[in-house]
Amino acid sequence: MEMPTPDASILARKPQIVARLEAVLPPGAVISDPMETRAYECDGLTAYRCQPLAAVLPASTEEVAAVLRICHEERVPVVPRGSGTSLAGGAMPTADSVILGVARLNAVLETSYDDRYIRVQTGRTNLSVTGAVEADGFFYAPDPSSQLACAIAGNIGMNSGGAHCLKYGVTTNNLLGVTMVMMDGEVVELGGAHLDAAGYDLLGVVCGSEGQLGVVTEATLRILPRPEGARPIMLGFDSNEVAGACVADIIRAGVLPVAIEFMDRPCIRACEAFVHAGYPDVEALLIVEVEGSEEEIASQLARIRTIAERHSPSELRESESAEQSALIWKGRKAAFGAMGQINDYMCLDGTIPVSALPMVLRRIEELSAQYGLEVANVFHAGDGNMHPLILFNANVPGELEKCEALGADILCLCVEAGGCLTGEHGVGVEKRDLMSVQFSPVDLSAQMDVKDVFDPGWLLNPAKVFPLAASEARRAS
Repeated sequence: MEMPTPDASILARKPQIVARLEAVLPPGAVISDPMETRAYECDGLTAYRCQPLAAVLPASTEEVAAVLRICHEERVPVVPRGSGTSLAGGAMPTADSVILGVARLNAVLETSYDDRYIRVQTGRTNLSVTGAVEADGFFYAPDPSSQLACAIAGNIGMNSGGAHCLKYGVTTNNLLGVTMVMMDGEVVELGGAHLDAAGYDLLGVVCGSEGQLGVVTEATLRILPRPEGARPIMLGFDSNEVAGACVADIIRAGVLPVAIEFMDRPCIRACEAFVHAGYPDVEALLIVEVEGSEEEIASQLARIRTIAERHSPSELRESESAEQSALIWKGRKAAFGAMGQINDYMCLDGTIPVSALPMVLRRIEELSAQYGLEVANVFHAGDGNMHPLILFNANVPGELEKCEALGADILCLCVEAGGCLTGEHGVGVEKRDLMSVQFSPVDLSAQMDVKDVFDPGWLLNPAKVFPLAASEARRAS
C-alpha cells in the first residue's frame, strides 16, 4: 500500500509539536512515546500499519479546536479517529501525522422525546445512544455490526448503515445536525434539532466525508419510538443465487421488512459454532425481520412466506420467542468475529442494485474459483450492501496480494453491475486506487474542489479517498 513520504521537517520538530499540544490539553491527553503510539498504528484494516507522530485525546470541542489550531500552524496532518473499527483504513496514520481520537467525547448533551432527537458528543458508541433512551421507549436506528464498539464520529464519517437500515435508512437519514471544528480551529454548526436547515445541504456533504473536511465533535441524532413488536424468519436455500433471487422478489413485491440479511454456508457454520443461534445448515440463509402489531407481523410474514415458497426453500422457520430472536441477531452481529476465529480474511464493502444480486453472487463464486481463494458472504441484502469476506493465509507469501487482486475484481464487478465501491465502510486507503474505476478525472476533480474549500492545506486525512497521483499537486501546495 503506497503512502506519501513523511515530511522530514515535521519529524524533526516532534518535541516542539508535542510540547505545544501538551500545553493546551490535560495531563495524559497527549501520547508520544513510540511504545504507546503503537496502539494507533492501524484500525480494523490491520494489514497495513504505521505509527503516528503522536496521538491526542481531547475531551471537549474547545480542546479539539486548540489541537487543530496548533497542527494548522505547524502544518501537521491530522487523522481523526473514532473507535478504530474502520475496515477501510480510514484511521490509518502516516509517520508525520497526529491522530485525533474522540473517545473521551462521550457525553449525552440533550434529549428531547417531544421532538424526537438526542444530542451527543461523537465519541459515544453507537449502541450506547440507544442505551440512553431505550428505558423511555425510544431507539437510534442505524445499527452497524460493530455497534457495541464503533463511535458516532466514525458512523458520520463513513455514513454507516446496518441490518435494520432497510426500513430506517443509514446515518445520513438519521443525522439532524453537527458541531464541527475546521482545520484552522474554527467551530461551525450545521443543521440542528429540526427537520431541515435553510441553504445548501452542507450536512449532507459532511456525512460520509471520511474526516476530510473537519472533525465532528457533537451530533444531533433522530430517535424513534420502539415498535410494538418484531419477529425474524429464517429462509434457507440450496444456492446463493436462488437466495438472491428471493430477496429481489421480496423487494419487487412492495414488502418493506425492517431487515433482510444474507449469510452463506461458511459464514453460517462459523456463526453457529460461535453463538449457537440455531441456524439451519444450508447453502444460503436469509434472515428477514418485520415489525409492528401482531396482526401486522402475521400479515407481512404470510406475504414473505408466499414469495419464498416460489423459490423452494429448504428451510422456513419463524422465531418463536424473544429469546430466540435475540439469538438469531446475536449470530448475525457476531459474523465478522466468528469468521476471524477460523481464518485470516479481508472484508469488502460494495453496493449493487438488488435486482443484480443473483448475477453478482454467481460471478463472485466464479472469481473465487479462478483465484483459488474461498469467499464467504454476509451482507445487508435488502439494500444490496454486500460484504464478501475473502479468506486467505497471511503467513503464505503472495496470498495477501492475491486476496487484494480478487477484492479489486469483486469491487469492479459491483460498479459494472450499476452499484458503487462502498456502501458504509468508506473508501479510506483500501479502495482509494479504485476510485478511477467509478469516477472520471472530472468527477474526482470536482470532489477534490470541495475538500479545497473546507481544508485548503489538505491537512485532514490527506492520503485517503483520492488516488495519490490525482491529489498530489493539491497536497503539495
